[in-house]
Amino acid sequence: MKSAYDVVRRPLITEKANIDKERRNTFHFEVPVIVDRQEIKEAIEKVFKVHVEDVRTMIVRGKEKRMGRFVGKRASWKKAIVTLKAGDTIDIFEAQ
Repeated sequence: MKSAYDVVRRPLITEKANIDKERRNTFHFEVPVIVDRQEIKEAIEKVFKVHVEDVRTMIVRGKEKRMGRFVGKRASWKKAIVTLKAGDTIDIFEAQ
């Protein structure tokens, strides 16, 4: 059994994530590739004390990168887009 803090790796703070937060009350997180939607929902509710309405996930494939003549690949990772119920918010995203 994974800890809730192992499931939620980090919040994604991008322009698109900020627009989604304002318009749709959704928040973006990086999560391990092997977790499913139910585990993500339970972890977000436990860590941030909010009510999750919907969880959407996508796998972001790692890009191939070059340094001179050497070719490498970045790791693939999973993105979770979490929609909260009306009135709930996560304080970590709010400006101080």
